[in-house]
Amino acid sequence: MLRLAAASLAGTAIEFYDFFVYGTAAALVLGPLFFPTFSPVAGTLAAFVTFGVGFVARPLGSVLFGHIGDRRGRRPVLVASLLLTGASTVAVGCVPTYDTIGVFAPLLLLVLRFLQGLGLGGEWGGAVLLTVEHAPAERRGLWSSFPQVGPALGFLLANGVVLGLSATLSEAQFAAWGWRVPFWAAGVLAVVGLWLRSSLAESPRFLEIDDHARVPLAEVVRDHWRLVLLTAGALAIGYAIFYAVTTWSLAYGTERLGVDRSVMLTCIMAVVLVKGSLTPVAAVLGDRYGRRPLTLIGCAAAALWMFPMVALLATAEPLLMFLGFLGAMLAFITMFAVIAAYLPELYEPRVRCTGAAVGYNLGGVLGGALTPIAATALAEQGGRVPWGVGAYLTGIALLSLGCFALLPETRPESAVAAEPATG
Repeated sequence: MLRLAAASLAGTAIEFYDFFVYGTAAALVLGPLFFPTFSPVAGTLAAFVTFGVGFVARPLGSVLFGHIGDRRGRRPVLVASLLLTGASTVAVGCVPTYDTIGVFAPLLLLVLRFLQGLGLGGEWGGAVLLTVEHAPAERRGLWSSFPQVGPALGFLLANGVVLGLSATLSEAQFAAWGWRVPFWAAGVLAVVGLWLRSSLAESPRFLEIDDHARVPLAEVVRDHWRLVLLTAGALAIGYAIFYAVTTWSLAYGTERLGVDRSVMLTCIMAVVLVKGSLTPVAAVLGDRYGRRPLTLIGCAAAALWMFPMVALLATAEPLLMFLGFLGAMLAFITMFAVIAAYLPELYEPRVRCTGAAVGYNLGGVLGGALTPIAATALAEQGGRVPWGVGAYLTGIALLSLGCFALLPETRPESAVAAEPATG
C-alpha cells in the first residue's frame, strides 16, 4: 500500500503541477503577453478565461478516461492521462506570443489548455480508485488521502519554480522567456511519472467485476444523475476556495494592492504547505468519525470565514493575508481530505471511475473555472476591500453545505467494526 500510495501521490503531484503552473502564469504574465490590446484588468480576465477552459475540459476528460477505467481498468488511465497532460503543458511553453503570431497565440493557448484539462480529468479518477480499491476498508480514508496530497505538492513545485525565477531574473527576462521554463520542466516530470507508474498492479476490485458497463456514462446519467449533481454542487466551494486563494488573490494582490510578487507567492505557498501536511490528519478523522460530518463542518466553516478572509487580504500585510488564507484552507481540507474515499464509495464499482470523476470535475467547473473570473470582475466594482468576492464565496459555501446535507454517509461497516469498544 505504501508503494502504491507513493506512486499515486507522485503522479497526481506531477499532473497538478502542469495544471497549476498555467494558473500562476495566467495571474502574472499571460495577460500582457497574449492580450496586449486589452486594458490590464481586461487582459487578466482574458487570461483567466483561458485558465477556465481547462476546467470545462475536465468533465469531458473524466467521461473519456472514465470509460476506459470502467471498461479496461484503472491502470491504463494513469499512463494515458499523464502523457496527454505532460505533452500539452510542454507545448504551452513553446507558444509564440501575440506580438509574433497575433490572434493565433491566444487561440493556441485555448487549445492546449483544453488538452491539459482533458488529461487531468482522467488523472484524479484513475489515481484515487487504484488506491481506494487496494486499501483496507478501515483505513480507506487515510490511504486515499495520499493522492489528495499530490495537488498541494504540485502547486508548491510549480510556484516554487516561478518564485525562484522571479528572484533571479529581471522583469524583462521573466516576461521574455523565464515564464516558459516551468512549462518545459513538465516534460522531465512526465518521464519520471511514467517510470513510477509502470509497475503498478491493477485494482483488485476491478478484476472482480464480471459484468462491465458497456457505456458507463449512460448508466451514470440514467441511474445516478442526482448523485452526480449533488456531488458537483457539494465540491464547488472547495474549488472556489482553492482558486480564490491561489490564483485570484495572486493577481489581486500584485496588481490592485501593489504587493510584491515574491511576497504573495510566499504567503500562498506557506498556506498550501500547511494544507498538504494536514490532509492525512483530516483523512484519519474521516475514518474515525465518518466522511459526511467532516464535509458539513468544513462547509460551515467556509461560509463563516469568507468575509474575514477578504478583509485580511485587503490589508496587504503578509502575516494577516496568511492568516486569512489559512482559515480558508483549513475549512477546505476538512472537506476535501475525505473526498477521495467518499466519492468512490457513493458509486457501484462497475461505473465508479466515470461517476466519481464526473462529479468531481463538474464541481471544478462550478467552483474553479468561474471563481477567478467572477472574483476579478466583482473586485473591480468595490473599494479596497472586495466584499463582493466574500459574498460570492459565502453563497457557494451555503450551496455546497446544502448539497452535502443531502448526501448519505458511506463509511464502511467494517471500519466501524474495527474500532475498539468504548465503555
